[in-house]
Amino acid sequence: MMMEVGLVELLRTGWIAGTLPILIACLPFSWLNSFHDLVLAFAKRGKIMQSSSKRFTVPQKFFCHFYVLAVVWTTLLLVTTWTYAYRMVPLNADPFLYPAFANHFTGGSHIISWRKSPSIPVGYRYSVWRSVLLLLLMEVQVVRRLIETSYVFKYSSTARMHIIGYLTGLFFYTAVPLSLCCNIFPEVYNFSVNGVAEFIVKGNKNTLQDLDFDVFEFNSSLLKLGWFQWIGAAVFFWGWNHQQRCHDILGSLREDSEQSDEYVIPHGDWFKFVSSPHYLAEIVIYAGLVVASGWADLTIWLLFGFVVSNLVLAAAETHRWYLQKFKSYPRNRHAIIPFLY
Repeated sequence: MMMEVGLVELLRTGWIAGTLPILIACLPFSWLNSFHDLVLAFAKRGKIMQSSSKRFTVPQKFFCHFYVLAVVWTTLLLVTTWTYAYRMVPLNADPFLYPAFANHFTGGSHIISWRKSPSIPVGYRYSVWRSVLLLLLMEVQVVRRLIETSYVFKYSSTARMHIIGYLTGLFFYTAVPLSLCCNIFPEVYNFSVNGVAEFIVKGNKNTLQDLDFDVFEFNSSLLKLGWFQWIGAAVFFWGWNHQQRCHDILGSLREDSEQSDEYVIPHGDWFKFVSSPHYLAEIVIYAGLVVASGWADLTIWLLFGFVVSNLVLAAAETHRWYLQKFKSYPRNRHAIIPFLY
């Protein structure tokens, strides 16, 4: 319990600490201009960062590091959480039969065993499977982003980003998957540690037999989740689809990564309405995760607040750059929120 509280509070503090400077920088007070410029300097990258400014910067192509980390970390959390959910809290199992852990290795006890025991609360079982769904959605997102950074985007050799922005990205893709399952992470962690211990004690033959999966049973548990989860998944894939389209459009604008100074106005899909539709789609994606979580998880709400504040700040600067760069830039486009901002 102390581990759970400590992790949840740490993540919430991290999201608040990341969001507050952005919100303060956006306040309309002249005496905050220098602070606004400082925050913006950390957030700038690519075309909106002066190519001559290389102090404390790294190549923008280091973006791929974010998604390599995200894929590895999300996959690890997904596999362990999925296994825990399947073995310990299946939604279609007899509520009086479930696997339990022994806390010691003496007396011939098993690390994982099936026995009669009071039922696990239904609410807890559903929270575990909601975490499985959220991690599945996150896996779909980060795998696609890794493919895009490798094959779709052609980063200019001169494109840079600030080292603070780079470190923030590493934090983000470490903390996001963990935020999606932080409420059950202590149980998943203990399950995994005990599973490894059992593997060492019993050997791989018996352990692998215990871990056989029934694909139908796994899917049927997911299908028993509520309407919020499936509405959230639909919102997620709506944003996911549009972000993929917008990234394809942006990737097609630069045929050669050495064309560092050649920019054109993007058109198509949500570019009709806003200058940064890929950022708008990202907000929709994380809004889908909020809905799929059941609306009540404060950690995921704080994560969403960080995503919105960060992308709105970046989109405003991108919109300003487009207006300064192109005299013929469409004046009916807004920065990130259609018809509003």
